Amino acid sequence: SRFTAHRRSSAAAMRLLTHNLLVCNKKGVKNGFPLRIVPHVVTLDGTEFQPEFVKAMYQKLDWAALRMGLDQIRERASASDIFVPELPPAVTPDMLDDDNFLRTLHLVMMDLHVEEGTLVCPESGREFPVSKGIPNMLLHDDEV
Repeated sequence: SRFTAHRRSSAAAMRLLTHNLLVCNKKGVKNGFPLRIVPHVVTLDGTEFQPEFVKAMYQKLDWAALRMGLDQIRERASASDIFVPELPPAVTPDMLDDDNFLRTLHLVMMDLHVEEGTLVCPESGREFPVSKGIPNMLLHDDEV
C-alpha cells in the first residue's frame, strides 16, 4: 500500500517540530498556519533526550498546532504499531519539570517523522509535497 508507517527513518525527516514552524506564504494568503498534514509514510526514530532543549523548544511552539499535527499523523502511525502518545490540551508550569512529560514531548517533537506526504494550506488548499522527509515549500512564480 502507498500509505505505510515504518519504525526507522532516513537521515532527512520532517519532524513535528519542523511542521510547527512552517507556513504557507502564497500570495493573498492571510492564514497560512498551521498546515494540515496528510501523511503517507510516518516513521519513529529515537533521538537522544535532552530535557533543556525540550524546555527551550516548548517556549517557541504553537501548542494547538503541535497537537493538531500529532492527531493528523496518529492514524497512519498507529496502523503500523508506532506508538503515538496523547498530549494534554494545555501545559502547566509544573509539567515542564516532569521528566515523563518532557520525554513524551521530546518523542512528539523529535522522534515522529513524516517521510512522505503532503502539507496543505488551511486557507488556499495549496499542497506542498513532503518527499524523503523534506517539505518542498517552494511557490510557483504566479504564487509569489
